[in-house]
Amino acid sequence: MQGPWRHGAKEQGYQLKLTPAELYRAAIADIEAHVQAHFGNKTLAQLDDKSRDQVLQALEKGEIELPHASADAFFTMLVQNTVEGFLADPLYGGNRDFIGWKLIGFPGPRYNYVAEIEQYGKKYELPFVSIAGRDAGVRNA
Repeated sequence: MQGPWRHGAKEQGYQLKLTPAELYRAAIADIEAHVQAHFGNKTLAQLDDKSRDQVLQALEKGEIELPHASADAFFTMLVQNTVEGFLADPLYGGNRDFIGWKLIGFPGPRYNYVAEIEQYGKKYELPFVSIAGRDAGVRNA
């Protein structure tokens, strides 16, 4: 985490001096300041869905300048982390009720389903399972 901090090529991936946590904190604070300045002293969470979508689309297009963070790097990381959370094992706190796995048809990391692997087009009938077992993706209501 020491310089010199040269501007890297996009193909090199994340190249900022901020840690991911610092990038999130700085970007969120900058986005909230932008929203308050442009939407009548509201927070992003207080905006209606259409306005929130407008802010996110402007962020994605690079139309919002964040003074303390790279908007492009933040948006890229936000999308990547969202996908990771949606498809990760529920043990880690995302993918509630195995919804991401159900969407892509992944039954979970079973220790042995060799017999089913080459049965193309046949529905897999066993319940979804996490590394932690079957209940890892079930909500505690």
